[in-house]
Amino acid sequence: MGLLHALDKAGIKPDELEALLHGTTIATNAVIERKGARCALVTTKGFRDVLELGRRDRPQMYGLEGVHEPLIARDLRFEVTQRMDHEGRELVALDEAELRALGEALKSLKVESIVIAYMHAYANPAHEERSRDILKAIHPEWEIVTATSVVREYYEFERTSTAAVQGYLQPLVARYARNLAGKLKDWGYDREVAIMQSNGGVAPLRQLAERAAYIVRSGPAAGVTAAARIAQEAGFTHVITGDMGGTSFDVAAVVNGKPDVAELTNLDFRIPLRLPMIDVHTIGAGGGSIAYLDRGGMLQVGPRSAGAVPGPVAYRRGGTEPTVTDANVVLGRINPESRMNGDGNTLDVEGARRAVSDLGAKLGLSMEQTAEAILAVVNQRMAGRIRLMSIERGLDPRDFALVAFGGAGPLHGGALIREVGVSTMLVPLYPGVLCALGCVYADLRYDLSQTLEKRVDRLEAGELTAILKGQREQGMAHLTNSQVPIDHHDISHMADMAYSGQIHTLAVPIESQWDAKQLSEAFNQAYREKFGNVLEGIAAVIVNLRTVVVGTRSAVALP
Repeated sequence: MGLLHALDKAGIKPDELEALLHGTTIATNAVIERKGARCALVTTKGFRDVLELGRRDRPQMYGLEGVHEPLIARDLRFEVTQRMDHEGRELVALDEAELRALGEALKSLKVESIVIAYMHAYANPAHEERSRDILKAIHPEWEIVTATSVVREYYEFERTSTAAVQGYLQPLVARYARNLAGKLKDWGYDREVAIMQSNGGVAPLRQLAERAAYIVRSGPAAGVTAAARIAQEAGFTHVITGDMGGTSFDVAAVVNGKPDVAELTNLDFRIPLRLPMIDVHTIGAGGGSIAYLDRGGMLQVGPRSAGAVPGPVAYRRGGTEPTVTDANVVLGRINPESRMNGDGNTLDVEGARRAVSDLGAKLGLSMEQTAEAILAVVNQRMAGRIRLMSIERGLDPRDFALVAFGGAGPLHGGALIREVGVSTMLVPLYPGVLCALGCVYADLRYDLSQTLEKRVDRLEAGELTAILKGQREQGMAHLTNSQVPIDHHDISHMADMAYSGQIHTLAVPIESQWDAKQLSEAFNQAYREKFGNVLEGIAAVIVNLRTVVVGTRSAVALP
């Protein structure tokens, strides 16, 4: 295992470790490469194809055809008789005999996991929970996921998709967690391991399988978490983070010291994940991005990448096409004596020069001009992504500092701040491993949500308090069971609110004891700050209630 090899090579013993924090790309890779578990979906009769129907969108603006492969194939999606209404009342009883027959049939299909997602289960999960118990009794080895245990909100397609991601990943992540825990124990480390999540917090290894969907973007989230902390220490609360690695450029915004969090993220076309995740935007622009001429003879850079193998020509691993790293080598922006590929060899400067020169010959440019053109194109793409990300949120990038990190980030940071108009750039001491530092800084975090969909003037006495109390108790139970040492805990509540008839919501910080007047005033104030006015005479509606439970770990000094 690479982790233990690195620890041994560094001469670190198990008893010397104060804590072990871990980030992993296992979930990300499984979704991208479609290498997750063989998973089945059990849903309400008539809704077998919800994963394919989605929102009836398409991957490209132009063209009438598109290829979409759901994580769960159609021949593994099944319907059962049952139905709840939107208020949680039973309309049609669960046909348990039908479900048991389906369970017996599923045994012969050799599925590893089963996702149960019923219509309106967010309002009453009784049928999902009963179905889970029945199927578990038929075959205890199955990993069974109820959609309401992952996200209890009323967006049926997004809720089903999120549960499908969890079911697709859970067996794989469970094996990974057991393997990691076993090897660490054999090595002599028997304390809890904390795993980075996409929401910017960590969770214990013991809970990793049940939170598999929470780790699909853990790497980028760790980088943003560390960048926010470093910027705050330097006196900057508004920053844009730019993480440029070998294949991609990740950009995010930090406002008032806190990374922007998105409640919905599209992992791929028609695979939305409705879980809180640090809002990171990615384009294919990294050190390994390949420069080439398109069919029109225009110079393009990325998204195709040379990756780590064969990598840039300068890495001496068989690469033949010029990359961004090769352009930097040609222009003397990287020390030619650097040993970047881990095997002790220095960079192949002459190889990089040949590759860039060959491309330049097609453009009628010198080697140096071609290298400069490659950097200009990739820098323009990254600057455009920064502008788009910030303007979409109503932010002016000129009011922010840029934290440039990743293996290639600082190399291009100067050009980016000039292009975008940012006046300040922060470069961490160890930019290439900042994501690892983010794991060290991150606190334990649990996000809970539930759809309410009710006008504030129609809330029953104690209704708001009861829901938020339940979420708080559930989050605190997770925190207690984590067995990860913390200094203290913090609990915050939010309401996704809108005016009656509106589709889009606004997240409003609230308190559990507030009455209808206080809720309406808080929403109107937030709406005025966001849009400049309020809609008089229209009732405010609470769509979802959210609770965030954070276990604050001991502060770690910056290196």
